[in-house]
Amino acid sequence: MNLLLKADNISYKTDKGKTILKDIFFELPKGDIIGIVGESGSGKTTLGKILAGLIIPTAGKVIFNKPEGWENTKVSPIQILFQNNGDTLNPLRRIDSVVREGIKLRFGKNIETDTKAEEIFNSINYEASLRGRKGYELSGGEQQRGALARVLSVRPELLILDEPFSAQDPDSQLIFLRLFKKINIEWGTTMICISHNLQILRELCRYILIMYNGAIVERGECKSLFKSPVHPYTQFLFKAESYELTYDEFITINKLKV
Repeated sequence: MNLLLKADNISYKTDKGKTILKDIFFELPKGDIIGIVGESGSGKTTLGKILAGLIIPTAGKVIFNKPEGWENTKVSPIQILFQNNGDTLNPLRRIDSVVREGIKLRFGKNIETDTKAEEIFNSINYEASLRGRKGYELSGGEQQRGALARVLSVRPELLILDEPFSAQDPDSQLIFLRLFKKINIEWGTTMICISHNLQILRELCRYILIMYNGAIVERGECKSLFKSPVHPYTQFLFKAESYELTYDEFITINKLKV
C-alpha cells in the first residue's frame, strides 16, 4: 500500500477547553477516496482543516508523504473545496484569472497557462461563457465548479471535499459525483469527502469513517459497512436515511456517549 496520509491519534480542544476531536486515527492510501460521515458538530470539518494544515491539533500529528515535485512550490499539495464557495471565490475576479494564477503558483511564473487552464476547465465541463465571469456573476452551482477549478489549478495530491453535495438538487449531485470520480480516475487525485449524504458516499467512496461526538465510532469498506453496521450511531444514521427511525430510537441516540 502506497500511503499518502496518516492521521496519528489526533485530538483537538478549543481555547476554552471544549473537546472537538478525540484520538482520530486512520490511514489514507494514495489514489483512494474515503468518506467521513457524522452529524453537525461531530468534528468533521475541524478534522479536514487539521489535515490540510489550517489548524494545529492539540495532540497527535498528521503524517503526509509529500510526493516529488512539490519541493519549491508556494502552494500546499492538500487543498480543500469548502462548503460555501461564495466565500472562497473573490467576487471581483474572473474565474479564468484565478485559475491561471493558481497554475503559476504551482508550476512557476514562466509556465504557459492557456493549455493547462483549458485542460482543467474541460475536465469539469466548465462552459467557456462562464470562464470570463467574476465570482458575483455566477450562480451557486457555477461558483462551486469555479472553486473546484481553482483548487485543481495547483494539481493537488489530496483534495478534501467539505459537504460538496449540500443544498444541491439530485441532478446537480449526480453531476458532481461524476466529476469527482473522473478527477480521481484520470488525474489520480486522492480524496476525502465529508458529507451527510450516505447514498452519494456509497457511490463515491471505497471506505467510510463514521464520526460521533468527536470520535470515530465505526469504520469499514462501504459494501460491508452499509450491509452490516455494528455501532448504534451507524445504525441510527442508516435508519434515518431510509426514514425507518422510531421516536424511541431517536431519544436513545441522543443519550449515547463515546
